[in-house]
Amino acid sequence: MLRFGPAAGPVVVAALPLFEEANRTRAFAVTILRALAGHGIAGLLPDLPGQGESLVPTHETDLDMLRTAFAAAAMPAGDRPVFTFAIRSGALVDTQARVDAHYHLSPVTGADLRRELIRTRQASAREAGETFDPAGIDTATGPVELAGNLIAPRLMAQLATATPSETVARTVRLETEARPADAKLPGSPLWRRAEPDNDLAFAERVADDVAAWIATCAA
Repeated sequence: MLRFGPAAGPVVVAALPLFEEANRTRAFAVTILRALAGHGIAGLLPDLPGQGESLVPTHETDLDMLRTAFAAAAMPAGDRPVFTFAIRSGALVDTQARVDAHYHLSPVTGADLRRELIRTRQASAREAGETFDPAGIDTATGPVELAGNLIAPRLMAQLATATPSETVARTVRLETEARPADAKLPGSPLWRRAEPDNDLAFAERVADDVAAWIATCAA
């Protein structure tokens, strides 16, 4: 994992979104954690099973494994308050973490993510002149290729009913998003980009909001 900030005080553990969106938002998440360090808040960015430098192949991970691994990474040490910071489908991963509170940036449900993966696969199949039947996902006995990733059928089944934690959570979204939120900020939907990118001004705004929220939680 990557570690930032002081050895005392609050800690924020980041959960990247699943699959390709993790690559697109990693630099953005790191920028936020570095900015939080400037506020005196420590940060952790763990590589969960199937992500980053993990030795577990993507098609061997599932939601239970991801949640257990994240909860272990976010295990409180001493009396330091611990918070999560989850981007998009990362909000499906932090649900079992024993932390003080959750901060979710543009969270999605598992059903949302599942639909997006299927739509992307359908589009690529049309471009290649191939046939693709989404119903085959539910009967598959081996990994299914969706949006450039091999995904276990078990994980796809789990996504159908997975939702973010609603326990002591702050939800923040982009100004352009119609869904309700505790606050909305101007910024770029980096998870939609074709390649990894960053938005330094947006990252600074998010970090400022996280820091102000943590101060409120600690009050």
